[in-house]
Amino acid sequence: MTQSDRADQFASLHKPGAPLILYNIWDTGSAKAVAKGGASAIATGSWGVARAQGFGDGQAMPLDQSLTILENITNNVDLPVTFDFEAGYADSLDDLSENTRRVIKAGAIGINFEDQVIGGDGLVSIEEQCVRIAAIRQVAEDAGVALFINARTDVFFKEATPDMHPGLMDMALTRAMAYADVGADGIFVPGLADPDLIEKFCQACSKPVNIMCIANTPDIASLTKLGVARVSHGPGPYIQMMAELTKRAAAIYDSD
Repeated sequence: MTQSDRADQFASLHKPGAPLILYNIWDTGSAKAVAKGGASAIATGSWGVARAQGFGDGQAMPLDQSLTILENITNNVDLPVTFDFEAGYADSLDDLSENTRRVIKAGAIGINFEDQVIGGDGLVSIEEQCVRIAAIRQVAEDAGVALFINARTDVFFKEATPDMHPGLMDMALTRAMAYADVGADGIFVPGLADPDLIEKFCQACSKPVNIMCIANTPDIASLTKLGVARVSHGPGPYIQMMAELTKRAAAIYDSD
């Protein structure tokens, strides 16, 4: 199957009411384990990828290193692979375009692309983020790959108080519609966990909606009924696996 075929396959898996489930991985071994478990696609998570190599999240890990890991995954797992591109590891459009070309060359058929200011406060302006998404779309078209751009808005993620989330719906939907207009294929709203708000967002959004499982997120069966098209797990799998590894190691050392 060609990279273009995998991209088309991946896009077809985004179905409201029958969501694509992504159990985020951090290296080739975890990707192969999740594939063996029955996954239909593989998704890296920037937090886990970085922590597994001794870095913090937020583009602290060099892109070269991330892309080496990505290429190893795509070479060893016969499933569509989407890459957590964070904010593109670039300030200029030229650098963003070049980095996008490198991501596609490494075998990815999709990306997460976020609108928070890396290393700063707040969000990138809608206008600037739209220009950046359009640049990514152009690179993908030039490469002949229908790269699935999962446009992430951190409107809810930046506001930790759930009681404030109803008042942020218009802002988030405005960003979602703008991103869709310039080439985004899906909208990712990490931090949104209230069932009523998730349902309203899915109904109002013209693109497949991605919800991330966090402590207070409805379970997958509930998210399915709410119209979610994609469910991801973010750093959860890495945190859980490392906790289990520590627990097993402690049991061995405590028995000595």
